[in-house]
Amino acid sequence: MKTLLMVLALTAMTHVSNAATIAIIDSGTDLNHQDLKMKKWVNPIDIDDAVDNDDNGYIDDINGWNFADNNNKLYDKSFLGKFSPDVYKFFEVQTRMLRGESTPEDTIWIQEARKNPKLIAELGTFGNFVHGTHVAGIAAKNAELAKIMVLKIIPTKSPVGGHLVMSDNAEANAAFSAISKAGGSEKVIKLGLKLLASLQGKQLAPIGKYVGLEKARIANCSFGTSTHAASTILKPILKMALKHDPTEEELMNYSIFFVNEIIKSATQLVAPAPKTLFVIAAGNDGMDNDLYPTSPANLKLQNTISVAATLGYKKIASFSNFGEKMVDVAAPGVGILSSIPGNLYLTVSGTSQASPFVANVAGLAVDQNPSLSNSDLKRILMETSDQKEFLKGKVMSGGIVNTDRALMAARLSKSMQLGQAIKSAQIQITDVKLPAFESINGENEGYVLPMPGLFQ
Repeated sequence: MKTLLMVLALTAMTHVSNAATIAIIDSGTDLNHQDLKMKKWVNPIDIDDAVDNDDNGYIDDINGWNFADNNNKLYDKSFLGKFSPDVYKFFEVQTRMLRGESTPEDTIWIQEARKNPKLIAELGTFGNFVHGTHVAGIAAKNAELAKIMVLKIIPTKSPVGGHLVMSDNAEANAAFSAISKAGGSEKVIKLGLKLLASLQGKQLAPIGKYVGLEKARIANCSFGTSTHAASTILKPILKMALKHDPTEEELMNYSIFFVNEIIKSATQLVAPAPKTLFVIAAGNDGMDNDLYPTSPANLKLQNTISVAATLGYKKIASFSNFGEKMVDVAAPGVGILSSIPGNLYLTVSGTSQASPFVANVAGLAVDQNPSLSNSDLKRILMETSDQKEFLKGKVMSGGIVNTDRALMAARLSKSMQLGQAIKSAQIQITDVKLPAFESINGENEGYVLPMPGLFQ
């Protein structure tokens, strides 16, 4: 009897394995990685027989779908072993810099690396190649029954220049052409930008429909278009449209307009899946999303939650976007070790890594209480967070997601009002203790790759 009670007590203290389906909307995922191969979402109806058995429009979508290439190949194996040692070194040096542990040699090396266009281009392709697998590993961590659904929307090798990633889109090319020939007309330029934004919505709509149809409970979105990224895309186009180099004010105004239009179109991602909580990375530009919008992070809907990145539990990451109104919570996003294709591991930094941390906790919380609504989940994640002075005015909740406290609140909510459950968890679970490395003072800037996006 005593042994049984001890087992029950230990069970109550541990996390229930995550059985919620988590869709990884990203650049593809290697589900054969040793950390993920037992955590695949499996389509309950379709099988590998070249027939659309479930009549959902996707043939043999056994573990998800590749929307970028319109097939069921969920990552591009052809890139395995094709990258130079410098791309791996880049992430090692970057982590030391962001943690404030870098040497003078590290600083010199990364400065030279940033001047090397060949390496920067290789980093872009490598970043896309590993991104989805890295994100999936974080989302599935400590969740032995996790169901990872893969939805690839970002090609591994993106086109160069101001084009849609799906650059063979005739409507996109027509819109770019119209903008470039606008002759300085603000009305024509904005009409062209609206068209481009609407095209992204058309690309996202089938993904949202798939997420809803296949009943993913959580969806992680570590991708997006920021105002900064938009300005890079629009600058050469506006030069042709305005017949002169755009002023900083013109460039910023058009970029903000463009991203706000993209945000409107991004509702087509989340609307078809109202029972799914979309967890969205805030962006890696170090900018205020309240002033300089990012899509889809700035979607403020019942089934969305946006995430900033922190250096552990010490400070907001130098690269992280923030926003007291537009960003909801924060999570660790510096030097995160996770899976990459080929049964390898890599330490990567970004809001892309903070977002799946929250998706993981959300999935585990649903496991504790499957009846939680999206608004309940958001409330738990935000109100059980570790409150930090450095996050006041930076994220709406003012805190970093606390896994144990969130899961206790979810578990208690089965037997008491949600508000009471949250208060009880706040009392019983302490803040996360700072790891040893966080005693280091200072944080050096480290070049962080932008989030992958449908506009490149």
